Amino acid sequence: MTDTAPANPGTAPRVLHTPFHSRTKVANKMERWEVWQGYNTAACYTDVELEYFAIRSNTGVFDLSPMVKYRIQGADAADYVDRLLTRNIRKLGTDRVAYVAICNDAGNVIDDGTLFRFADNEFRLCTQEHVLDWLLWSAEGFDVTVYDETADVAALAVQGPTSCQTLRRMGLDGLQELKPFGMAHYELEGIPLMVSRTGFTGDLGYELWLAPEHAETVWDRVFANTRQRTVRPIGSHALDLARIEAGFIAAGVDFVPAEQIVRNGRGRSPLELGLEWLVDFSKPVFNGRQALLQQRDKGPRYRLAKLSVEGNKPAEHAFIYCRGREVGTVTSAAWCPSAKSNFALASIKTPYGRERDPLKAEIYYMRELHWTRTMAKCEIVNEPVFNPPRRLQTPAPDA
Repeated sequence: MTDTAPANPGTAPRVLHTPFHSRTKVANKMERWEVWQGYNTAACYTDVELEYFAIRSNTGVFDLSPMVKYRIQGADAADYVDRLLTRNIRKLGTDRVAYVAICNDAGNVIDDGTLFRFADNEFRLCTQEHVLDWLLWSAEGFDVTVYDETADVAALAVQGPTSCQTLRRMGLDGLQELKPFGMAHYELEGIPLMVSRTGFTGDLGYELWLAPEHAETVWDRVFANTRQRTVRPIGSHALDLARIEAGFIAAGVDFVPAEQIVRNGRGRSPLELGLEWLVDFSKPVFNGRQALLQQRDKGPRYRLAKLSVEGNKPAEHAFIYCRGREVGTVTSAAWCPSAKSNFALASIKTPYGRERDPLKAEIYYMRELHWTRTMAKCEIVNEPVFNPPRRLQTPAPDA
């Protein structure tokens, strides 16, 4: 007899709610949820296309709270962070943010993320993955404290061409003067609020950082005095479409985080992910330096290519061929509405993936229960298909 008794509810995994859940639950008309780092988050509130176009035409608001956040502080914090990361952190000023990569000793990327510098020896490192064990192992010998502050910080991404206008309407005066990757500190109705000009959409945008107990108030202020169609909550599906269009990579999608690799050779280094600009070999010591030097001299095994794909069928999970030989795999793909382009990111074996190589994507798609195979021509492009001037413009445009 098969045992059909329900599992002990005490052993069921617990799904957490973000500080904005009381608001996102009401807004999520589709009831489409997914779990992100243990938190229940919206995949789509109403319609993916409408949410995407909110990012590109008005303002989209994304609950960023599950992003993993580590506070790093102590007398040796700056030395520790500079040793931990491939980028030269000594060049990062106070109240500035840097995009960074964390590598293991083999030079493979554990995760990418953003580093916030609050003071000479005080930082916040935001990552996609939980990497506390690696951070603590790397801290041996340093006078530094590292702890996970994810649950202590609520965060909202406010993105799109009218995002600056939306936040200024809340009373964040002078925000238009904040430079990309800068931070500013405000007090909103007595609530301490940190704002960074950062985001994952490739557009003008900001991220708000605050204490969880003030989350509902700040959410309400963002949406106050505006119509729903001009400021819209967005889910992860719309955000993913925007980041692909902007050419941004995602951990667990475009590369396997090094700590999760099962089979040898499946990791990727910054040089194999188009992140060589994050590696400063002038630094005498950092995690993975020796392995990356050897790879630089020998040549990377792979290159991350940006591809313009023929037709309008996204090349999701497609194999890439060159002269009949399989040479790579598409990691992210989408039909990009604003760019009017079929775009893909692909991991391609070297020496293939050069501009002169005749590449094709093997795409399968179903219509009326019939699978169709097409070999779509691919062209290497050097820039993302969507990169508007307003993303970096200072002062930020008001609309």
